[in-house]
Amino acid sequence: KIHVTTNDGKTYNARYIAGDDKTDLAFIKIEARSALPFINLDDISPNLLGETVIVVGNAVGYGSSISRGVLSAVKRNITVDDTEYKDLVQTDAAINPGNSGGPVIDLSGRLVGVASAKMAFTPQGVPTQGLGFAIPAEVVRDSVNRFKKTAQIQPATKSPVITSETFGSGAEKLFGMQLQDLNQELSDALGYARGRGVLISAVEPDSPADDAGIERGLVVYRIGKTQASSVKQIEELLRNVESGANVEFIVGVIRTDGESRELASATLTAR
Repeated sequence: KIHVTTNDGKTYNARYIAGDDKTDLAFIKIEARSALPFINLDDISPNLLGETVIVVGNAVGYGSSISRGVLSAVKRNITVDDTEYKDLVQTDAAINPGNSGGPVIDLSGRLVGVASAKMAFTPQGVPTQGLGFAIPAEVVRDSVNRFKKTAQIQPATKSPVITSETFGSGAEKLFGMQLQDLNQELSDALGYARGRGVLISAVEPDSPADDAGIERGLVVYRIGKTQASSVKQIEELLRNVESGANVEFIVGVIRTDGESRELASATLTAR
């Protein structure tokens, strides 16, 4: 199942239409009752070297954020983690885990590309800075045109719009917390200890979690006497929790040095 959450907090069903491994792009259909904002692919950026660009995305799970830089080069071929990317545009704007798939735009709001990868080290292991890469806008435009043809021959399906009141994980429905697995890449980006806990990626206003002072960016390390290791595991733990039940969460941050610990116990009442 695919679910898409927009900036206003609404969540929609979506379905996969088509994809292309070579361009690293996929096309999905969001089942919304009204039109959503979009970038016009008939008016893309000319991609001039040195022009200011803005990267928009969900950097390290912190929700919508932007970074700014310049267009450094075009038609770059790179290899990252044994994966080869061709004809990318290069920017010195920060691209972090969570930015992939987000738009890179110019100051007129025209598409420069879709954020794809960053190079933190050369193949020889030398650290680098300011080497981010995106799939060029013209490749995105041409791919979307192909994907649309695929969509036209697929049968139409209807899915209801769903919101946080009607859909969500147990943690979200009961306590107002959205959770995200804290993988190695995300842990390193945040400076958190690897292999420990589950990240709190969002907190609903006026929810039990919000009332207890829990904030986005903290980590759930334990529920009751059970160590938290994944979103799936937490969902299993919360499956039989009913409204009005009290559940103890150990939350906070353990840094990579293992010594900087800021942990607290919070007992939340399920709504």
